[in-house]
This record gives sequence, structure tokens and C-alpha cells, in this order.
Amino acid sequence: MSDYPLNMSIKPEVKAFFDEATNTISYVVKDPASNACAVVDSVMDIDYAAGRITYDHADRMIAYIEAEGLKLEWLIETHVHADHLSAAPYIQGKLGGKIGIGENIRIVQDTFGKVFNEGTEFQRDGSQFDALFTEGSRYKVGEMECFAIHTPGHTPACMVHVMGNAAFTGDTLFMPDGGSARADFPGGDAGELYDSIQKVLALPDDMRLFMCHDYGPNGRDIQWETTVAEEKAHNIHVGGGKTREDFVAFRTERDSQLAVPKLIIPSLQVNMRAGKIPTDDNGNPVLKVPVNGL
Repeated sequence: MSDYPLNMSIKPEVKAFFDEATNTISYVVKDPASNACAVVDSVMDIDYAAGRITYDHADRMIAYIEAEGLKLEWLIETHVHADHLSAAPYIQGKLGGKIGIGENIRIVQDTFGKVFNEGTEFQRDGSQFDALFTEGSRYKVGEMECFAIHTPGHTPACMVHVMGNAAFTGDTLFMPDGGSARADFPGGDAGELYDSIQKVLALPDDMRLFMCHDYGPNGRDIQWETTVAEEKAHNIHVGGGKTREDFVAFRTERDSQLAVPKLIIPSLQVNMRAGKIPTDDNGNPVLKVPVNGL
């Protein structure tokens, strides 16, 4: 990790927002030296059966940012989520800021552009986003230097974002008793996921890690913050020196038993467009359901 700009003296203020419907945790991350902040992995609400979009979760984040007098500079997507819809453009429209994601969004767009039979008007170059991050990309939230670590395996576009002494893991890792995310989506790979997790675990032991999801395994309360040291020692999938071979065998068997996420169809169509809902030829918002396509 010597190539990364680590400044452990910077401790950003992190406010978590839990979305019970999707078990997603979104974050407002404040630079301690200014009023600048970033939003990580926001959520747009959907009643899938009714085809109704609402913004209660995003509005809570907006209200918090406004009440604290913060300036939103970045809206970070750790990856193209398959289990919830991003509210990034909605929040951007209210507060400004730039929407950023990993540059391998292009691979995801190409893959699912075919699945959803998108026409030539759907750009597969990541241009829907304001910034595309690569391995080691640096950016600032106020005076706080931040950087991105490319962590493929769950999806090709996954990135872990490090802001001061806080790292936002997306779906690369869960809490120690939750393990790791699936690696069977198109472009996913269990071996790559193991390697990516090792990059995260090479960060300093006291680095704070913030999860994108938690499901309260074994009935415990929802949690979202841990440390590198805790993950290395206790993560049930990779902790305690578990080998790459063992992880790949376990992850492959486990993934073969998992159901498709219930919101995968709307989530992919919206999130690969940076949170914008696709429209028909008349400009009406519409989502497609590919038959036998996923």
C-alpha cells in the first residue's frame, strides 16, 4: 500500500443511513477541516410491484447535509449495484457535486446493454458519470485527500474508496460474521474477489471499514463499521489466513445456491446510467424485463 497517499491523522466524520428495504447503508462523509462532504452509495426507493419511485431515503440524506451546512462535492458509487437503485442524480440535482464510479463501468454497460437490448443511443463509454476512477485515482473532499482501489471480483467495476482513515468497501467485504459478497454475476470471479480483499486487508490495521450492506446474521443488530484488524482476524470467509484455493471453492459452491437479487432488473438498468431511469421514445420512464435474459 506504499503507493497510496495514507494520512492517518485525518479522521472524517461519517454519518450512516440504513435502508431497511434493501439492507443498504449509505454514508455522508465530512472533511474535518472544512464543510465539504461526499455521499457514498445513495439509495432511491422503488415499489417494484407498483412501478413507483420515491425519494424518502435520499431526502433524509439531503436534509442532514443541509442542516449541517455542508457542501456536497462528490457522489461516489462503489460499483453498479444489483440490489438497490442509486439516488445520485436526484441528490445532485438538489445539492450539486460530481458522480463518480470505476472506469470498468464500461464493461458492465456493454454486458447489460446487450441483456436489456439497449439501442445505439445508450452510450457504453461511462459518459453518464462525471468521473471514472482507476486504480489509485486521487481526488479531494475539501482538504481531505482520497483515493480509489480497484477491487474486482463481485463486479468488474468495484472500487474501495479511502477517505482519511475510513475506507468504504462497497460489496467487496461484509462485516466479519457476514463474510464476502457473491462473485457469480457476469464479469465476477471468486479468485479476483479474494485478491481484491487482500488489497483491502493490506491497509493499516486501524483503518476503519464501512460496509455497503449488512443483513444481521444470526439475529444480531445491524452493523456497518469494523476495522482491517477485525476482518483479518475474524472474517468467516477470508480471515485467519484462509487460502485463495479454499475461498474460491467455498465461494463457488455458495454462489450456486443463491437466488437472483429481487431488484436486479430495475437496479442494473438505472445504475448503469448513473442513477437515471431509462425512457421510451416518448420520454416516459420505463423499465424492461428481459425474459430468460438474466
